[in-house]
Amino acid sequence: MTYQPKSDFLRTIIARGFLADCTDLQGLDDALIEGPVTCYIGYDATAKSLHVGHLLNVMLLRWWQKTGNRPITLMGGGTTKVGDPSFRADERPLLTAEQIDANIAGMQRVFDRYLAYGEGQTLPSSSEAIGPETHALMLNNAEWLDQLNYLEFLRDIGRHFSVNRMLSFESVKSRLDREQSLSFLEFNYMILQAYDFLELYRRETCILQMGGSDQWGNIVNGIDLTRRVVDAQIFGLTTPLLTTSDGRKMGKSQGGAIWLDAEMLSPYEFWQFWRNTTDADVGRFLKLYTELPVAECDRLGALEGAAINEGKIILAREVTTLLHGADAAAAAEATAREVFEHGGAGDDLPTLTLTAAEVADGISVAQLITRSGLAGSGKEAKRLIAEGGAKVNDAP
Repeated sequence: MTYQPKSDFLRTIIARGFLADCTDLQGLDDALIEGPVTCYIGYDATAKSLHVGHLLNVMLLRWWQKTGNRPITLMGGGTTKVGDPSFRADERPLLTAEQIDANIAGMQRVFDRYLAYGEGQTLPSSSEAIGPETHALMLNNAEWLDQLNYLEFLRDIGRHFSVNRMLSFESVKSRLDREQSLSFLEFNYMILQAYDFLELYRRETCILQMGGSDQWGNIVNGIDLTRRVVDAQIFGLTTPLLTTSDGRKMGKSQGGAIWLDAEMLSPYEFWQFWRNTTDADVGRFLKLYTELPVAECDRLGALEGAAINEGKIILAREVTTLLHGADAAAAAEATAREVFEHGGAGDDLPTLTLTAAEVADGISVAQLITRSGLAGSGKEAKRLIAEGGAKVNDAP
């Protein structure tokens, strides 16, 4: 990246590794200098909680607010009824309105840990007060999508979309190339998401949509539509789609998604997920998922041998503190220390109950460690054993 931005937000995210692409970096930088600017990220309500795969963009919104701008978390109460087909092999199951509302309520609890929604509130896990122009908004696109008249929508909005161009987007093309069905319902998703950007510009003068790299086509559609309808200068910005250094999708473990709701995944298990980060990912994850200075992230990430464990513990502590609070992070760290250093049971040690049938043919220690949640995968468990970090009755 040769561009040297003037705005605090762009300087921060470039230094920390958040930026994948931007439709007009110079134009966005100029707008941010004049600031404050309103941006949004959309979240379809497909589960009761966000998971670690969402955390990169949640941190992006937090930096957006910390640098004096206003974030909007757009909940997809309307678009969830359709389902995003991007890079999926099949159609998403349709949810009822009650399920969608319940999922939005669960996701809101997570956002409240990272963003300040009320005017004059202090940013969570921080002493920074948020000004009246930069407090976060949570909106639901069902407010406008549920009210659309189909014929008017086709005439006023649909005419701006080229089917040829929509078919060329990689997220759709890859599905068709595999000869997998793409329903008319799903095909409409990108039009509805584009309409969200237009509506947010009209309602909140929102001029930026952010999202993961897989959303690039949808973001560009929204920019094109808004420019055609209201001739506004608006922008799109994407973050990289992260994988760990060993090739796994970020946020996935053998046991499933790493949820951000304490009722779905305990703070101890969440802390342990970050403690089990591979050595090569420590510095990068510190920059993306904590607010430690970049120089300190680089220092910790450069540690070698057993010393890298200091970086992993700090990573786990900082990320858990942001989500669950300092007390929960300290309790999780104390439990881990008790378990691994002193052989004690700790106050929050996960337990695993096995049936006689499950152990009839034998079960490996690596499987036990993984299934109990003490490691995120069989590979991590085997590495823990190989490094002498796993003990039974105080013996490695």
